Amino acid sequence: MDSKNPKNIPSNYAFIDSQNLNLGTKYSGWELDFGKFRLFLRNKYNVKKAFLFIGYIEGNTSLYRYLQDSGYILIFKNVLEIKNGEKITYKGNVDAELVLHAMIEINNYHKAVVVSGDGDFFCLIEYLQEANKLEKVIVPNRKYSSLLKKYAKYIYSIAFSKKKLRIANKANAKKN
Repeated sequence: MDSKNPKNIPSNYAFIDSQNLNLGTKYSGWELDFGKFRLFLRNKYNVKKAFLFIGYIEGNTSLYRYLQDSGYILIFKNVLEIKNGEKITYKGNVDAELVLHAMIEINNYHKAVVVSGDGDFFCLIEYLQEANKLEKVIVPNRKYSSLLKKYAKYIYSIAFSKKKLRIANKANAKKN
């Protein structure tokens, strides 16, 4: 018997589009506490491993350490630096990596939790559902791709858990 899973409940894995999650909650007017979210995934969906797909930006070492300490397995994506006058923005598309890892790991988990409202994941969600490997699709707000509406019974809006998962005191919080 597994000491971390005393009832031998099958373990699930989460595949998280960090930018979609982070920007989606901010768009809704709140900031996600990634540490609380990791516990939420473990407690609510029995997520043993949570793969967080994130763009790598030099200088964000403390953020990456915080996320790893919170229990995430970080999968880094190189980003493009886009300069517009004085302003610098970063673009890193993690979609292919997320789909690839979900498929590489498919025999290691009972069910998958996909965290994104991006319609680019439709083919993955469709495949997982047909293979009886889809546990949940967690979307960052109530506005998500209409392509995913076909899987409404699997969709959970994180906004329903906003009070439990938001950063309570931003002055004392880690920057995400």
